[in-house]
Amino acid sequence: MSSTAHTPTAAARAPRVFGVLAEFKNPADVYHAAEKVRDAGYKKWDVHSPFPIHGIERAMGLGDSKLGWIAIFCAMAGAFGGFSLQFWIHRFAYPLLIGGKPLIAYPAYIPVTFEPGILFTAFGCLLGMLALNGLPRLYHALFRSENFKKATDDGFFISIEARDPRFDLAATRDFLSSIGGTHIEVLED
Repeated sequence: MSSTAHTPTAAARAPRVFGVLAEFKNPADVYHAAEKVRDAGYKKWDVHSPFPIHGIERAMGLGDSKLGWIAIFCAMAGAFGGFSLQFWIHRFAYPLLIGGKPLIAYPAYIPVTFEPGILFTAFGCLLGMLALNGLPRLYHALFRSENFKKATDDGFFISIEARDPRFDLAATRDFLSSIGGTHIEVLED
């Protein structure tokens, strides 16, 4: 067996393109650029800013978050679980008649029904947010860009990922330049 069988080819060692990053001057410019990226049909892209920009989700064409549905499901599951546990204990596991009160005194169940509902909602929202955001992520190709460090201070960026169906390296760079992007950088993974 030859020793060249185990060495990777030049193509295998070449870095893979993650996407393209472009910087914009201010929040208004990145907002209008986001509208143009949305209108151009890109799907795998994001806006990076040091602070929230009012209405950027609308400019990006993002729909409603699924986190509300996760929260209501977890709240109902927790409340149902808390109520069911009390019902089972008082009706089957440890039935006691005290002072002529009924076995199932549901008004007294309200606090214990409420608390697991809140607890399950809190955990569901935390875990749902992490899952929907793809976290924890210990590495991202954007972190290799020196220019991107300004995103925590005074930089406004749009990144378009190579896995987007409309992505073409030259065309995407030209598009970002045409909508006002500066310091356009190819990101490698």
